[in-house]
Amino acid sequence: MASAVELRTDFSAKELRRLAAANANESRRLLSLAAVLDGMNRTEAARIGGMDRSSLRDWVQRFSEHGPSGLKSHWSKGKSSRLSAE
Repeated sequence: MASAVELRTDFSAKELRRLAAANANESRRLLSLAAVLDGMNRTEAARIGGMDRSSLRDWVQRFSEHGPSGLKSHWSKGKSSRLSAE
C-alpha cells in the first residue's frame, strides 16, 4: 500500500485560496491543495483541479519543496534543431 505524501502546513487553506485568486495559472493546483488541507480525500481534491491522484501527488511534492512558486508551469524549449543555417 502506498504511503501518503505530506503537504507542508505553513500555508493555510485560506491562504492557498487567496493565492489562487491572484495567480490564474496555478489556481487549479492551489485549490486542490487547499481541499487536501481541509481534509478532503486525495481523489476528490484531484478532481477539483482536473487531475488524477498521481498528478496531485507530484504537485504536492513541488509545493512542499518550493512553496507556491513550485506550482508554476515550466515549459520546455524542446529539442534543438538539427538543421543549421549552413
